[in-house]
Amino acid sequence: MDLIPLPHRTERAEGFFELGDGFGIEAGPGTEGTARWLRTTLGAATGFALPPKKGDEYDVLHLSVRPGLDTEEYRLVVAPHGVHVQGGSPAGVFWGVQTMLQLLGPDAFRRAPLPGRTWRLPLTEIRDAPRFRWRGVMLDVARHFMPKDGVLRHLDLLAAHKLNVFHFHLTDDQGWRVEIRKYPRLTEVGSWRARTKFGHRASPLWEEKPHGGYYTQDDIREIVAYAAERHITVVPEIDVPGHSQAAIAAYPELGNTDVVDTTALSVWDTWGVNPNVLAPTDNTLRFYEGVFEEVLELFPSEFIHVGGDECPKDQWRQSPTAQERIRELGLKDEDELQAWFIGHFDSWLTARGRRLIGWDEILEGGLAKGAAVSSWRGYAGGVAAARADHDVVMCPEQQVYLDHRQDAGADEPVPIGFVRTLEDVYRFEPVPAELTPDEARHVLGTQANLWTEVMEDRARVDYQAFPRLAAFAEVAWSGLPAPAERDFADFERRLAAHYGRLDALGVAYRPPTGPRPWQRRPGVPGRPIDGPPPNR
Repeated sequence: MDLIPLPHRTERAEGFFELGDGFGIEAGPGTEGTARWLRTTLGAATGFALPPKKGDEYDVLHLSVRPGLDTEEYRLVVAPHGVHVQGGSPAGVFWGVQTMLQLLGPDAFRRAPLPGRTWRLPLTEIRDAPRFRWRGVMLDVARHFMPKDGVLRHLDLLAAHKLNVFHFHLTDDQGWRVEIRKYPRLTEVGSWRARTKFGHRASPLWEEKPHGGYYTQDDIREIVAYAAERHITVVPEIDVPGHSQAAIAAYPELGNTDVVDTTALSVWDTWGVNPNVLAPTDNTLRFYEGVFEEVLELFPSEFIHVGGDECPKDQWRQSPTAQERIRELGLKDEDELQAWFIGHFDSWLTARGRRLIGWDEILEGGLAKGAAVSSWRGYAGGVAAARADHDVVMCPEQQVYLDHRQDAGADEPVPIGFVRTLEDVYRFEPVPAELTPDEARHVLGTQANLWTEVMEDRARVDYQAFPRLAAFAEVAWSGLPAPAERDFADFERRLAAHYGRLDALGVAYRPPTGPRPWQRRPGVPGRPIDGPPPNR
């Protein structure tokens, strides 16, 4: 049984259970959503109606929530006359059903039945539960916009790999992607740029056409509901105080008007760290409170991501307004000014029953007690945060930034950063060894990040994500041994079968032999970095 991620415990018996036209579903309390989802997906693949059935009938899939199991734990039993999926919650039942689909074979992931196909499950019992409660993927839709149907498809791919957090990077210098009704120019102006750098920021190439798009509030509601049906939490990111040129282009008063002519700024068309940051004024705070009020209405998630990374302080150093604010607040320097800015929104979100999370730069200058940290600049930020009693999501750039290249070959499209092979990702360990058990409890989980500067469409996102995201999913879900002791050969063997599932799902993954001709980008410069990445 070539399952990914690897289950905790599997017992196989001789024989199979065959599904026929009469196969139906008994959905216990709390499992109705999974039953509805199965009728749509498995029903499309098999052509079966999957009608409601009672427990005393044959050929039944029994779905039930079972007290005593952990929240996302499940038990899957395939017996000679039926199938049982029990979960500690509706989410556990859903993950058990995902395993059942893998057991049915790749064609279970198709959208229409193939003629002559028979459907059978091996007689087996599987007991399984995830290692981490935060098993996330960040998708940057600000640098290159992904239309709504692509986002929904991306959520399906996360669900198929038992990943349960979708970090939705919605704003940056290059585009504002969510409708805010109080401030219509954020999308009227901020969602479009005149042209786009093609390749790394040092590339001489440009795509000379407008690029952009945004999600209406109804689009966001649909995405959040679609994710929830798949037991995925959507965590929105609204970036402050850096990475904000698109917002400043729409509302110039948000920028440091006493340093630069913000009315001359447009949505940024290239990549890198942008010097134009938000002004630390009361007007800016009130503006973003208005933004977050609408964001909270759209996203019910516990955590709201506020960015906080890569905020150059040069404009604040030159700004009389910013310097007066530092003196007024009794702060030491610009780092503490950023900490004050982030702290304001931490208090604001806490008062509304939410929690702030930000990139590890929010540690600089002090961090509010309730805030959590996304540790991206290696492990050090996560270690420091955990030791200071802050919760942490481990997503170190050197390990799980999937925009980094997968191979050193010359055909690798727009090669960025260090080589991070499939095996490298499989041997990634989210919990730093130097943490004590008490400190390690602050590690909520782990996340892979997909920054889209050089990913112009969903096929490029597929290529960078897969198959490495399958390896990451196993790291996040399965209780694997220490990195050096992991059986990568067995993972590769199971992955050979998993490629068939990805094919059925239409995923444009990187083949193990290297990119296909149409996946290459000859002549488009990247920024490869030689040697092994720093492991810190």
